[in-house]
Amino acid sequence: MLKGTKFQLKVWRQIKKIQKGKIKTYLQIAKAIKKPKAARAVANACGKNPYPIRIPCHRVIRSDGLLGGYSSKGGKRKKIELLKKEKVKLKLFN
Repeated sequence: MLKGTKFQLKVWRQIKKIQKGKIKTYLQIAKAIKKPKAARAVANACGKNPYPIRIPCHRVIRSDGLLGGYSSKGGKRKKIELLKKEKVKLKLFN
């Protein structure tokens, strides 16, 4: 069973809905959970994700198109690798 704050659990449930090969922004996730001003908190919840593949936080990026962080082993390089494997087209892999 997942353990986290109510907010984190909401974020993680929303992230699990992102289909393979698709991406969402932290802001889109915040809006989807009815917390439109909480994009930074969403990013923080992604960083606390205890199951980075099962809860695919690598599919969540910044609103400006940049990747943002990735707290799993391998960091941003792993995030890039996972997104490329899913054939996600991004303007910038930074």
